[in-house]
Amino acid sequence: MNKGPISTFVEKNYLHFNAATLVDAAKGYEAHLTAGGKMLISLAGAMSTAELGISLAEMIRQGKVDIISCTGANLEEDIMNLVAHSHYKRIPNYRDLNPQDELDLLHSKYNRVTDTCIPEEEAFRKIQGHIEKIWKDAEASGERYFPHEYMYKLLLSGVLVNDYEIDPANSWMLAAAERNLPIVVPGWEDSTMGNIFASYVIKNELQASTVKSGIEYMIWLAGWYERNAVGHGVGFFQIGGGIAGDFAMCVAPMLEQDLEKDNVLKWRYYCQITDSTTSFGSYSGCIPNEKITWGKLDVDTPSYVIESDATIVAPLIFAWVLNQ
Repeated sequence: MNKGPISTFVEKNYLHFNAATLVDAAKGYEAHLTAGGKMLISLAGAMSTAELGISLAEMIRQGKVDIISCTGANLEEDIMNLVAHSHYKRIPNYRDLNPQDELDLLHSKYNRVTDTCIPEEEAFRKIQGHIEKIWKDAEASGERYFPHEYMYKLLLSGVLVNDYEIDPANSWMLAAAERNLPIVVPGWEDSTMGNIFASYVIKNELQASTVKSGIEYMIWLAGWYERNAVGHGVGFFQIGGGIAGDFAMCVAPMLEQDLEKDNVLKWRYYCQITDSTTSFGSYSGCIPNEKITWGKLDVDTPSYVIESDATIVAPLIFAWVLNQ
């Protein structure tokens, strides 16, 4: 299929170093899907606040991603951007802020993520009232769901439609909800909605068991991986590192080493976009070969490391896969 102008530009100009690896990784992603493989994307950092949904949502709609592993922050912040975008504050000179400037932002109820401040009242609190009702209704009915399933219920209920402040086509969570895309969210409690849920548990307004746990996510993921790691297997496209990456990647060695299952197919494509260094036991910075020693990648798994900013690199790779 003919490539669009973005991909044509990239192929012509990105010939060396990290730029060339970007092209190689994009072609590898495309080849893996074309051969019949599936793809997991992991989202660390604050990719939702960086508005990665503009490109990721279309990847989801076109079936270019089969499962996502993300932090609780990325799960909720895409929805916050969807309903509170006009209230966000961008601070281009964020490197020049002093402690008092930061305190002033806090007192103004702005939470800063690099150059972008999330408005507490318009973002966090707008969602809180709706999700609280969904949590409590589930508990009253004796039902339990994963964190992302509660967010899907929130989006698909339609209660937020009148509050949309961006083109809903640019929300990756909305695209995922409409497709019922599998998501795992390790460490969900380390997020604003996770903190809010914990506060209700402390106040005896909810039970902790109403939200399914990380262990239950791993159990579910093990079943999904066994069913899908066949044929050309599952690829792993990792943005950043941290728990979103390692949690999902560990499912392959767990099946083989801990459950002692035979013929477990390891991850069959691997790409990481990172600016982390290989030091201090860093998972975010470790090179693909180290993952071979843990039973995560195989010796012949096509692997790529792009040492750059994911907000620049990921949309270009997605554009290639989407023939843009």
